[in-house]
Amino acid sequence: MLVNRYIDREKSWLTFNARVLQEAADKSVPLLERLRFLGIFSNNLDEFFRVRFAAIRRLSNSGKTGEKILGGISAQQLIKDINEIVIRHQTESLSIFKEIETELEVKGVSIITEDEISDAQEVFLKDFFIQKLSPELVTIILNDLAEFPLLKDNMGYLAIKLVMNSQEVRYAIIEIPKTINRFLVLPSDNEKQYVILIDDVIRHNLKSIFNIFDYQSVSAHMIKISRDAQLEIDSDLSKSMLEKISTSVKDRRIGEPVRFIYDQTIGRDTLLFFLEKMKIVSTDSIIPGGRYHNRRDYMDFPSLGRNDLLYKTNPPLPIPGLSLEGSLLQKISDKDYLVNAPYQSFSYITRFLREAALDPKVTSIKITLYRLAKNSQIISSLINAAKNGKKVTVQIELQARFDEASNISYAEQMQTEGINLIFGIKGLKVHSKICVIERTEKEKTKRYGFISTGNFNESTAKVYTDVTLLTSHQQILKDISKIFEFFDINYRVHRYKHLIVSPHYTRSRFYKLIDREILHALAGRKAYIKLKMNSLSDYAIIDKLYAASKAGVRIQLEVRGICSLIPGVKGLSENIEAISIVDNYLEHSRIYIFGNAGLPDVFISSADFMSRNLDGRVEVTCPIYDEDIKRELIDNFDLGWKGNVKARYHSDKLDNKYRERNEAPIFRAQLETYKYYQNKLHLQGKTEQK
Repeated sequence: MLVNRYIDREKSWLTFNARVLQEAADKSVPLLERLRFLGIFSNNLDEFFRVRFAAIRRLSNSGKTGEKILGGISAQQLIKDINEIVIRHQTESLSIFKEIETELEVKGVSIITEDEISDAQEVFLKDFFIQKLSPELVTIILNDLAEFPLLKDNMGYLAIKLVMNSQEVRYAIIEIPKTINRFLVLPSDNEKQYVILIDDVIRHNLKSIFNIFDYQSVSAHMIKISRDAQLEIDSDLSKSMLEKISTSVKDRRIGEPVRFIYDQTIGRDTLLFFLEKMKIVSTDSIIPGGRYHNRRDYMDFPSLGRNDLLYKTNPPLPIPGLSLEGSLLQKISDKDYLVNAPYQSFSYITRFLREAALDPKVTSIKITLYRLAKNSQIISSLINAAKNGKKVTVQIELQARFDEASNISYAEQMQTEGINLIFGIKGLKVHSKICVIERTEKEKTKRYGFISTGNFNESTAKVYTDVTLLTSHQQILKDISKIFEFFDINYRVHRYKHLIVSPHYTRSRFYKLIDREILHALAGRKAYIKLKMNSLSDYAIIDKLYAASKAGVRIQLEVRGICSLIPGVKGLSENIEAISIVDNYLEHSRIYIFGNAGLPDVFISSADFMSRNLDGRVEVTCPIYDEDIKRELIDNFDLGWKGNVKARYHSDKLDNKYRERNEAPIFRAQLETYKYYQNKLHLQGKTEQK
């Protein structure tokens, strides 16, 4: 008997992260890629504790059970369950790491510790420590301090215990610097390659660091603390939003501790000293770990020139019929185009903006920005446009979590260049991915633009799958212009003829689309729903999907991350199947398809089916009218659905069970999608030859 109608959101997220861990454990994945999946697993966990766990902890500390918003479980019980799951996953990750280390050794790559340094490496490391590492170290002796120093969020520290010859015990802390790459490739006089972590370079030089002390023994064990990342926004009306967010980001460094990780070989007296001084109590998440923390750094483990230990890279493909050398605006004027990155080149987006920046007929550019690359070509193009006399309006989301400081810096840079900035709407994050430009043609204004499922970020576009529609559809672009009017005057709610916009219309419109499929099913017509997204956790929309399943609507879900819906339950969701694909690329696009009795409606969206996206953010869902692009998006979904190599079932068992193959050929969805786009190019070439 089914007790709950939903899977707890937090447990579902942890199951997704365990899915990432499966990739690290998969022997068919190249070894350095497995290390990087360990890094992704660790980075995900860091963010989980800083955001989701922190929110549950605040709820627990408020004295409320939270059962209503947590789907039937109390905050106190959920914290206990999370800690048990995380400790289990951490133990598994340590085992996987040791296995990868062993296999790397066989392949001629040794990750060595301070006890394995050769004489030749000793000379190199001594110079490296003196010249580069030592000047970057922050070392603090703790015993005599009136106040314990504030340990930074998610920084790695070595907890030091010095036993003096007088038998006095002194404690110290060394901050592992982020200014130096954590992995140091050592010179080698043979065919083997050697890598050492700077943690161990520091351990190797403890004698040099503490040579002024008369001690008989010294030990070093790694610790790390995660803090609540919630921003507290100042209500002072005299301050600008830029000032408020900037202050709030600075205050985040003193957020409440939510997780403390320590090397489980640390002495109990040393552990208790740090827990007591940092005021960490047993109700916090105290996680025993291995020798090294901050495993997210393994995402940047050096490639060592070893292509045999990495996935083969597939270069992004051009779009058939759309050259990066000619005028994009001229081509888009004739028809819509779809960019599916990273299978196809993200350069079309930056090329669009560069052309708009230089085109004398373009009068204005309006764009929303959420997360940007470190050296953003998008920002460069917008500044170039402003310098060329275009009216440039940018809505930049200052509260894009963990990108606040970067976005503040970009905002200040754009302000200096005379770009008109909009900092959003009180109580609503702007998560939509839209751009519209205005161009004077035959004494009239014509609009061009693009709508995307992902950020305008050329770095993440190399690894995140996202689709972007390039269009000159005047009515769609008129709706985008209305959204920018809403940013300016947000007490006026606009009506949109084509776009579906949160927070006003998305929920009700998707309800209607689901209800229409129910009516088709009840009338005996073919009815189906195909949804691809990152997360599905809104209980009300899940109930709608359950109702559709009961009515006979076939529902296929490709949900990469959180899935609170329980598929395949007789009498509730027997017509629903849900899978997750985790592979070389991060599945990020949102594609929504409703069968409509053989005349399917297809949408791309910035919104997942989560309460915050439906009701608490500005999101844009765009209908696809071009029949070729419609077919392409349906094909994209179906290619994912055929996946039986990197696909796993979502289920209430939370076991990440592999998709059954049932004698079907092996089908790796991302690889087949790349082949699909290669074939489109091949077919175009054949057509042109004729």
